[in-house]
Amino acid sequence: MPQKVLIVDTSILCVFLKVPGKTTCGPKDDNWDFARVEKKFSDEEKSGTLFVLPMATLIECGNHVAQVKTGNCYDFAMALSSVIEKAVNEKSPWAAFTDQSSLWSTAQLLKLVEDWPEHCSSLSIGDFTIKDVADYYATMGNSVELLTGDQGLKAYEPAKPVLKPRRRKSEMLDRAGDASERFCRMDGRARFFT
Repeated sequence: MPQKVLIVDTSILCVFLKVPGKTTCGPKDDNWDFARVEKKFSDEEKSGTLFVLPMATLIECGNHVAQVKTGNCYDFAMALSSVIEKAVNEKSPWAAFTDQSSLWSTAQLLKLVEDWPEHCSSLSIGDFTIKDVADYYATMGNSVELLTGDQGLKAYEPAKPVLKPRRRKSEMLDRAGDASERFCRMDGRARFFT
């Protein structure tokens, strides 16, 4: 069943983990700090949103953690490891990390090396793969949000699916009944339709 999916970008995960030098992200008019990220995560979890940790986010965030010069990077590494473990074990609200495995197949990697160079001036290869993760979940009919402080990446957020209103069965039967009555009157004969 389609649902809302939140693709977590490196900038947001670094803010959430309070990685030194990465405690805010985004432009001045759309700035993300820990309190805002924590509230967003809490609200989305309460709404039943599925959180997705792309491989690029994991690697890039790990690189930022390894570059921590102030304090102990071990604590930040453990915090990141906890998030990764939740994704690997599909602990709610995190999607199973293996859901993305098809994006790393030989065919998909060859598609990446073919497609990415045309976008290299606007998207890093990591952001390009995050865009691919978002597109992957969108093709399943999900409403996908790229949670990022990077406006360039945000521009690649998939369009929201158009929801078609479902008709109640009683409305459909009423309409069918109205149509059959008109048909009977036009035909001049009484008929019963089942």
